Amino acid sequence: MSPSPVASREAALRIALAARTLNGLDVRALVGALLEKLEAPLTESKLASLTVEDLRSILAGDFAEQGCHVGVEGEQLKEAVRLLWGQGIDNHDFPAVDAYAEGEMPGSIRVAVAANRGQNLDGHFGSCDRFLIYQVGQEAIKLIDIRSTAEADAAEDKNAARSALIGDCQIVYVQSIGGPAAAKVVRAGVHPVKKPGGGQAREVLAELQGRLTNPPPWLAQIMGVPAASLARFEEGLAAEEESA
Repeated sequence: MSPSPVASREAALRIALAARTLNGLDVRALVGALLEKLEAPLTESKLASLTVEDLRSILAGDFAEQGCHVGVEGEQLKEAVRLLWGQGIDNHDFPAVDAYAEGEMPGSIRVAVAANRGQNLDGHFGSCDRFLIYQVGQEAIKLIDIRSTAEADAAEDKNAARSALIGDCQIVYVQSIGGPAAAKVVRAGVHPVKKPGGGQAREVLAELQGRLTNPPPWLAQIMGVPAASLARFEEGLAAEEESA
């Protein structure tokens, strides 16, 4: 895979938020347009050099000299430029990450949640603008990271890059996911779970948390422990063999 044209996660986050401000413009399309203006790699300093007129021209493309209407209002352009500069990102509906040290929650599992707003499961695998990363144990649920998908979307194989982005997780919750994308997620060692209705991420994860003490077979396999239901079945077989 060729090196990413986006230089850092910070730059990727700025681009993702700006794209959302521009009526949900496709992130990859915005990256491509920015590359024509700024050249690779897209760094934070390059993004900070953009003006509102620069962005208007970038969105208009070949029709910039004709005063083409780019389909967004002036205030949206200003907000997008501020985000590209890095202004206001800290308070841009990103939840606070909990303190966490690797290994402090024995027996826990790592779960990604496809999200667009706050701590919500409200994203499709191929189009969400971030993954919320949680550590889920029997006693606690901690939000340990927030990963923008902008850098992954600039890759040649977007779904493979998104899968790699959450490759340290065991489960990913999504509202929807296509067959080819699901296959790549599974190849990355992550188990996709569809929740079409979405909801509050912590409420969804609380349901998962409640199953950790008595996991069904699919979850037990992920956790690397025997499934309680199968254990009872195996005990029954052992008792039958002893009485035979």
